[in-house]
Order: sequence, then C-alpha cells, then structure tokens
Amino acid sequence: MFTVQVERECGCLRKSDIEKEKTFDKREDAVFYSQAITEIMNEDFCGKHGFTARATGGDEFIIAVGEGSGGGCCGGGHCG
Repeated sequence: MFTVQVERECGCLRKSDIEKEKTFDKREDAVFYSQAITEIMNEDFCGKHGFTARATGGDEFIIAVGEGSGGGCCGGGHCG
C-alpha cells in the first residue's frame, strides 16, 4: 500500500472534497494522484499557501504546505 497524505490541513482543504489521506495499491497511482492534487490545490485554493508533493523514500508521499503567493493566514490554526 502507498499513502498520499497532506502534511497540514488548511481551511481550503477542509472546505474541499480532497481527502487528507488516501491509499493506493500501486506506486504509480500514488505518484500521479499526489502530483495532480498538488496542482489542483495550487491552482484552485486561495493562494495563501503553496503545496509541493514529495516522496518520503518509502511507501508514503507527502503534500507539504508552505507559504504561497497571497501572504497572510487562512485561519486554519497551523500558521504562526
């Protein structure tokens, strides 16, 4: 099993239909999903955070949350 997990849950993620964690039987499916979801989050979310997908070296893929282009905080409780 391969797992794709969003590192921290921002307000936009909670409002979306995107799951914080999802598992796959095939590595290729996890890679594709992590890249696609990262692109969607960067394009469709508010822009206060930027998202990057990375492999942990095992069977886990993390979508990391960083500062985006909008500045400020979305009020998700994880900033600061």
